[in-house]
Amino acid sequence: MSIIGWLIIGGLAGWFASLIMGTSHRQGCITNIVLGIVGAFVGGIVWAMISGDDFVADFSLGTFVVATFGAVVLLAIARALSGGRP
Repeated sequence: MSIIGWLIIGGLAGWFASLIMGTSHRQGCITNIVLGIVGAFVGGIVWAMISGDDFVADFSLGTFVVATFGAVVLLAIARALSGGRP
């Protein structure tokens, strides 16, 4: 997938994860993109460990779900490290 594709998927996944976790009012577009891209990486690692498959590499609903899951995990870790503040 191209860099632009990763930015789009990352932005959407990060934004959706911030809506799920209730942090969308405090994050900007760049934070959502970075969160989504890093979340996609984390989600890809978790997916590879669970399923034995390789990283998800093309645009699909599965890619979006894995990226969103990874971003939610990152937000949950950040929330836990910050003392539980949303």
